[in-house]
Amino acid sequence: MSDNLETRPETLPEAPLVGAAEARERVAAGAVLLDTRSPGGRERTGPIEGAVIVDRDNLDAEFDFGSPVRHAEVKALDTPIVVICGSVNGSGPVAQDLIARGFVNVVHVEGGAPAWHELDR
Repeated sequence: MSDNLETRPETLPEAPLVGAAEARERVAAGAVLLDTRSPGGRERTGPIEGAVIVDRDNLDAEFDFGSPVRHAEVKALDTPIVVICGSVNGSGPVAQDLIARGFVNVVHVEGGAPAWHELDR
């Protein structure tokens, strides 16, 4: 039996979904917070201090270690990453894409930016 990538089924772990409080704890402990909301979404729900703005349609350039526009905050494949969007529907696919790229410490936020901001009230 061959062990090459073309014959092995791809079995990637699913990106964990965490609550906003746990997400904040991870960021406080050093995780990079990636904000994948659209400009309009960021305007509607407000900025998130310290978040790195990510264009979910440009992940190849933004997370390829050879890219000149790569996010320098994401230093290695084991960098802790928290992905947030306007809802869980936007952050889940981005988190899954990062895992498929080899990142091993990625979670996304249940309830997205609204849940994050709710903790400020």
